[in-house]
Amino acid sequence: MSQTILASPAAAPHDERASLRRLWWLFVALGLVSVILGFVAIGSPYVALATVIIFGVLLLVAGITEAIHALMVRNWRGFALHLLAAALYLLVGLFLLEDPARAADVLTLLLAAGFFVGGLLRIIFSLAVRFPAWPWVLLHGVIDLILGVLIFRGWPDSSLQILGLFIGIDLIFHGWSWMVLGFTARTYPVAQPD
Repeated sequence: MSQTILASPAAAPHDERASLRRLWWLFVALGLVSVILGFVAIGSPYVALATVIIFGVLLLVAGITEAIHALMVRNWRGFALHLLAAALYLLVGLFLLEDPARAADVLTLLLAAGFFVGGLLRIIFSLAVRFPAWPWVLLHGVIDLILGVLIFRGWPDSSLQILGLFIGIDLIFHGWSWMVLGFTARTYPVAQPD
Protein backbone atom coordinates (compact mmCIF):
# COMPACT_ATOMS: atom_id res chain seq x y z
CA MET A 1 0.00 0.00 0.00
CA SER A 2 1.50 3.28 -1.01
CA GLN A 3 0.85 6.60 0.60
CA THR A 4 0.69 9.76 -1.36
CA ILE A 5 2.27 12.71 0.32
CA LEU A 6 0.59 15.91 -0.66
CA ALA A 7 2.89 18.85 -0.71
CA SER A 8 1.36 21.95 0.74
CA PRO A 9 1.54 24.96 -1.50
CA ALA A 10 4.41 27.22 -0.68
CA ALA A 11 3.39 30.02 1.60
CA ALA A 12 3.89 33.52 0.36
CA PRO A 13 7.05 35.04 1.76
CA HIS A 14 6.46 37.05 4.91
CA ASP A 15 6.80 40.78 4.33
CA GLU A 16 8.98 42.08 7.15
CA ARG A 17 8.83 45.70 6.10
CA ALA A 18 6.05 46.46 8.57
CA SER A 19 8.07 45.20 11.55
CA LEU A 20 11.19 46.96 10.28
CA ARG A 21 9.21 50.16 9.91
CA ARG A 22 7.93 49.91 13.50
CA LEU A 23 11.48 49.41 14.84
CA TRP A 24 13.31 51.96 12.68
CA TRP A 25 14.19 54.04 15.75
CA LEU A 26 15.92 51.05 17.36
CA PHE A 27 18.25 50.63 14.37
CA VAL A 28 19.07 54.35 14.49
CA ALA A 29 19.69 54.25 18.27
CA LEU A 30 21.95 51.17 18.03
CA GLY A 31 23.83 52.79 15.17
CA LEU A 32 24.32 55.99 17.15
CA VAL A 33 25.67 54.04 20.15
CA SER A 34 28.08 52.20 17.82
CA VAL A 35 29.31 55.49 16.31
CA ILE A 36 29.89 57.00 19.77
CA LEU A 37 31.79 53.89 20.92
CA GLY A 38 33.86 54.10 17.74
CA PHE A 39 35.00 57.65 18.54
CA VAL A 40 35.81 56.60 22.12
CA ALA A 41 37.94 53.70 20.81
CA ILE A 42 39.82 55.99 18.42
CA GLY A 43 40.44 58.66 21.07
CA SER A 44 41.87 56.39 23.76
CA PRO A 45 45.25 54.70 23.25
CA TYR A 46 44.56 52.29 26.12
CA VAL A 47 41.42 50.79 24.61
CA ALA A 48 43.37 47.83 23.25
CA LEU A 49 44.95 46.85 26.57
CA ALA A 50 41.67 47.38 28.41
CA THR A 51 39.90 45.23 25.81
CA VAL A 52 42.45 42.44 26.20
CA ILE A 53 42.22 42.52 30.00
CA ILE A 54 38.40 42.59 30.02
CA PHE A 55 38.29 39.77 27.49
CA GLY A 56 40.72 37.73 29.63
CA VAL A 57 38.62 38.23 32.76
CA LEU A 58 35.44 37.26 30.89
CA LEU A 59 37.10 34.08 29.61
CA LEU A 60 38.24 33.17 33.12
CA VAL A 61 34.70 33.64 34.45
CA ALA A 62 33.33 31.58 31.55
CA GLY A 63 35.90 28.86 32.24
CA ILE A 64 35.01 28.69 35.92
CA THR A 65 31.28 28.53 35.21
CA GLU A 66 31.83 25.90 32.52
CA ALA A 67 33.91 23.81 34.93
CA ILE A 68 31.16 24.03 37.56
CA HIS A 69 28.63 23.05 34.93
CA ALA A 70 30.82 20.11 33.85
CA LEU A 71 31.00 18.86 37.43
CA MET A 72 27.23 19.17 37.81
CA VAL A 73 26.60 17.04 34.70
CA ARG A 74 29.51 14.62 35.14
CA ASN A 75 27.23 11.63 34.52
CA TRP A 76 25.90 13.02 31.23
CA ARG A 77 27.29 12.34 27.77
CA GLY A 78 28.72 15.82 27.20
CA PHE A 79 30.85 15.86 30.35
CA ALA A 80 34.15 15.62 28.47
CA LEU A 81 33.20 18.42 26.07
CA HIS A 82 32.18 20.72 28.93
CA LEU A 83 35.44 19.97 30.71
CA LEU A 84 37.45 20.62 27.53
CA ALA A 85 35.62 23.92 26.94
CA ALA A 86 36.33 24.94 30.55
CA ALA A 87 40.03 24.17 30.12
CA LEU A 88 40.23 26.15 26.87
CA TYR A 89 38.44 29.16 28.36
CA LEU A 90 40.73 29.13 31.38
CA LEU A 91 43.94 28.72 29.36
CA VAL A 92 43.10 31.49 26.89
CA GLY A 93 41.91 33.78 29.70
CA LEU A 94 45.16 33.22 31.61
CA PHE A 95 47.20 33.84 28.43
CA LEU A 96 45.41 37.15 27.88
CA LEU A 97 45.93 38.28 31.46
CA GLU A 98 49.53 37.01 31.77
CA ASP A 99 50.89 39.20 28.98
CA PRO A 100 48.27 41.61 27.57
CA ALA A 101 50.73 43.17 25.11
CA ARG A 102 51.60 39.84 23.47
CA ALA A 103 47.95 38.84 23.58
CA ALA A 104 47.14 42.12 21.81
CA ASP A 105 49.53 41.07 19.02
CA VAL A 106 47.68 37.78 18.59
CA LEU A 107 44.29 39.47 18.77
CA THR A 108 45.44 42.04 16.22
CA LEU A 109 46.32 39.26 13.80
CA LEU A 110 42.94 37.63 14.39
CA LEU A 111 41.30 41.02 13.92
CA ALA A 112 43.05 41.45 10.57
CA ALA A 113 41.75 38.07 9.42
CA GLY A 114 38.25 38.89 10.69
CA PHE A 115 38.15 42.23 8.88
CA PHE A 116 39.46 40.66 5.70
CA VAL A 117 37.00 37.75 5.63
CA GLY A 118 34.09 39.88 6.88
CA GLY A 119 34.78 42.51 4.23
CA LEU A 120 34.87 39.91 1.47
CA LEU A 121 31.59 38.38 2.63
CA ARG A 122 29.87 41.79 2.86
CA ILE A 123 31.03 42.67 -0.66
CA ILE A 124 29.85 39.36 -2.10
CA PHE A 125 26.51 39.52 -0.28
CA SER A 126 25.76 43.13 -1.24
CA LEU A 127 26.56 42.47 -4.89
CA ALA A 128 24.61 39.20 -5.01
CA VAL A 129 21.48 40.44 -3.21
CA ARG A 130 20.59 44.00 -4.19
CA PHE A 131 18.50 45.06 -1.19
CA PRO A 132 17.65 48.65 -0.19
CA ALA A 133 20.78 50.53 0.89
CA TRP A 134 23.08 47.78 -0.50
CA PRO A 135 25.73 50.34 -1.56
CA TRP A 136 26.32 51.17 2.13
CA VAL A 137 26.92 47.52 2.95
CA LEU A 138 29.24 47.31 -0.06
CA LEU A 139 31.15 50.36 1.23
CA HIS A 140 31.33 48.78 4.68
CA GLY A 141 32.75 45.61 3.10
CA VAL A 142 35.38 47.55 1.15
CA ILE A 143 36.39 49.47 4.30
CA ASP A 144 36.69 46.21 6.28
CA LEU A 145 38.79 44.64 3.52
CA ILE A 146 41.15 47.64 3.48
CA LEU A 147 41.37 47.62 7.29
CA GLY A 148 42.30 43.94 7.25
CA VAL A 149 45.15 44.54 4.82
CA LEU A 150 46.40 47.62 6.72
CA ILE A 151 46.37 45.81 10.06
CA PHE A 152 48.39 42.92 8.64
CA ARG A 153 50.95 45.29 7.09
CA GLY A 154 51.55 47.07 10.43
CA TRP A 155 51.57 43.93 12.54
CA PRO A 156 53.06 43.40 15.18
CA ASP A 157 54.87 46.73 15.70
CA SER A 158 51.79 48.86 16.23
CA SER A 159 49.31 46.32 17.53
CA LEU A 160 47.99 48.39 20.44
CA GLN A 161 47.41 51.54 18.39
CA ILE A 162 45.94 49.62 15.47
CA LEU A 163 43.50 47.71 17.66
CA GLY A 164 41.93 50.86 19.11
CA LEU A 165 41.98 52.83 15.86
CA PHE A 166 40.61 50.16 13.55
CA ILE A 167 38.02 48.86 15.98
CA GLY A 168 36.86 52.46 16.28
CA ILE A 169 36.70 52.96 12.52
CA ASP A 170 34.78 49.73 12.07
CA LEU A 171 32.34 50.67 14.84
CA ILE A 172 31.71 54.04 13.18
CA PHE A 173 30.96 52.51 9.78
CA HIS A 174 28.94 49.71 11.39
CA GLY A 175 26.86 52.27 13.27
CA TRP A 176 26.43 54.39 10.16
CA SER A 177 25.08 51.39 8.22
CA TRP A 178 22.61 50.64 11.03
CA MET A 179 21.47 54.27 11.06
CA VAL A 180 20.99 54.28 7.28
CA LEU A 181 19.03 51.03 7.54
CA GLY A 182 16.83 52.57 10.25
CA PHE A 183 16.10 55.73 8.26
CA THR A 184 15.46 53.64 5.14
CA ALA A 185 13.13 51.29 7.04
CA ARG A 186 11.19 54.29 8.34
CA THR A 187 10.15 55.18 4.80
CA TYR A 188 9.37 51.63 3.59
CA PRO A 189 5.98 51.47 1.88
CA VAL A 190 3.90 48.88 3.69
CA ALA A 191 1.20 47.03 1.77
CA GLN A 192 -2.20 47.18 3.41
CA PRO A 193 -4.00 43.85 3.89
CA ASP A 194 -6.89 43.30 1.52
